[in-house]
Amino acid sequence: MHITMIGSGYVGLVSGVCFADFGHDVICVDKDVGKIEALLKGEIPIFEPGLEQLVADNVRAGRLSFSTDVETSVAASDVVFIAVGTPSRRGDGHADLSYVYAAAREIAEHVKGFTVIVTKSTVPVGTGDEVERIIRETNPDADVAVVSNPEFLREGAAIEDFKRPDRIVIGLNDDRARGVMTEVYRPLYLNQAPLLFTARRTSELIKYAANAFLAMKITFINEIADLCEKVGANVQEVSRGIGLDGRIGSKFLHAGPGYGGSCFPKDTLALAKTAQDFDSPVRLIETTISINDNRKRAMGRKVIAAMGGDIRGKTVAVLGLTFKPNTDDMRDSPAISVIQTLQDGGATVTGYDPEGMDNARQLINDVTYADDAYGAARGADALVIVTEWNQFRALDFARLKSVMNAPVLVDLRNIYRHDEVTKHGFVYTSIGRPMNGAEL
Repeated sequence: MHITMIGSGYVGLVSGVCFADFGHDVICVDKDVGKIEALLKGEIPIFEPGLEQLVADNVRAGRLSFSTDVETSVAASDVVFIAVGTPSRRGDGHADLSYVYAAAREIAEHVKGFTVIVTKSTVPVGTGDEVERIIRETNPDADVAVVSNPEFLREGAAIEDFKRPDRIVIGLNDDRARGVMTEVYRPLYLNQAPLLFTARRTSELIKYAANAFLAMKITFINEIADLCEKVGANVQEVSRGIGLDGRIGSKFLHAGPGYGGSCFPKDTLALAKTAQDFDSPVRLIETTISINDNRKRAMGRKVIAAMGGDIRGKTVAVLGLTFKPNTDDMRDSPAISVIQTLQDGGATVTGYDPEGMDNARQLINDVTYADDAYGAARGADALVIVTEWNQFRALDFARLKSVMNAPVLVDLRNIYRHDEVTKHGFVYTSIGRPMNGAEL
């Protein structure tokens, strides 16, 4: 099939290259000339394991191309995906749909023959209705079916998620689109990936409900971790104990410094705002948002407490800046709030991240960036693990102690055991576990 992907950001690029890998003819279109020029040179604007090679393979095979020419690509396409950004709107927290609506108008101007228009961007309930209205208004003769097809990609595992999905959700109000979308996803459908057809509004809500539930699950275990610290219990054992219950499941029950990234913060907020607009508030989600916002700075205060309560004039080394490992995404990363809290307390901050430092420089001021974990720790009065990159899971504690001013480790991801750290002479603080290291 001939597919155009409007938007060559994270979702558009990953989805486009995976569709091309299925054998479809895909053009990824973007208004950002610099981004398209870079892609044409084989330069990938985001870090995602395996993506660079997959792009190169499909470009070489002639199935994947990049362009700024919306008119030509849309006119030749059977399916046009809208995969542009929907950031939180400044001022009120609603999803900013201006890019989606602009794409809809431009598609309407150039579409030829029956075409399925698919919203891949994460959008509030009713967006598909407005996209269809805009297309009809712009071009009354357009023969289109507007579909919702939300993405469920985890950064760092996006290619695997696309090719082996838990489910494929397709929302449509025009049954002509059913056969087209089945053909688009035929390679997955033949592998028995669940293909769930719903009404369009239902599909739009599924995406928000899924992300909100996962964000709530993370926030729940973080609150249980705080309680564990007060009563002397171990949150990791609590997580395992409840996660073995099939009704609960073990995923997203890892205590830490709060959720961040491109999806959970903006999607929970957009869902809450949508619910308020329809006079059906989602109190659990509103509370989840508030708790998570407060938690990030609370983690900064936890570091300060581990350092004796006064950090003025001291140096803190932060390992891991991105919101999760295997990505360079800094959006709403807990590291931002942790660092700001430390700086507000008068500390000097050094930092290291395997992939995120270029993006971090644009968001965080007055941080000295190092070439590796040991460079960041040199002269530091405490070391803080904020993101659980694999290379931080086997640190040389003897080497760290030799370069630090004070052997203090604050592990906000619980990647170490108390005894394996303290035996090297470190003062160790973690999340939701007994301070005396009483662990099985």
